[in-house]
Amino acid sequence: MPTLPWVTPNPPRPQTTSALVMASRLEVRSFRDVPRFFLKSLVAWRQVKTAPGALGASLVAQPLKRTFWTLSAWESREDLYTYAKTEPHKTVMTSLRSTMQQSVFTFWEVPVGELPIRWPDARARLAEQQRADAAGTEA
Repeated sequence: MPTLPWVTPNPPRPQTTSALVMASRLEVRSFRDVPRFFLKSLVAWRQVKTAPGALGASLVAQPLKRTFWTLSAWESREDLYTYAKTEPHKTVMTSLRSTMQQSVFTFWEVPVGELPIRWPDARARLAEQQRADAAGTEA
């Protein structure tokens, strides 16, 4: 399972006491979509390493399961949304939307001293979010 380990693009500013964490689980529809998704995710990975407000990020690819996991920490929700709306991320995600089978996203805040976030915690939160999403669609 290829993993891009946690990187810290920017140290938190002295006045920053908490970080917004976002984790995602992204599953593509078919194996033929995996190489394209992986290559495009590397473009977004390079961008996050220079994004203002990015405090950390990691990526796990499970190509044989058609699944990709992202984990990032941001100084603010605004910084995260700015990154998501900025090129090349904006076009990358738009162009990959048709290849997606299932996506789960979750957000939470942590004290900056708890960075980097560990993958077991992120996966547990994603599983909890997936259960909540499923329960919401059943109601």
